[in-house]
Amino acid sequence: MPSTTIELIVSAYVRLKNRRALDDMRELRHRLLKDLQAASGFDSRQALEQVQKDLRIIEEGLAQLRSPQAMLPESEWH
Repeated sequence: MPSTTIELIVSAYVRLKNRRALDDMRELRHRLLKDLQAASGFDSRQALEQVQKDLRIIEEGLAQLRSPQAMLPESEWH
């Protein structure tokens, strides 16, 4: 059961089969990750870890959309 905000958002996009929104979220996180890695003057480890966690969750959502099960109506997902 989703518990974090990102998990709830990804879950909703998967239910709606909104791959574009997930792709956009992934792209934004990749840009943020790149910016955080280039940043200096502060400890960005915690932010980097969170962005990487978000990316894993988004990738899991995208994988669900690629699975054959994602092609079935939601009522048949059991």
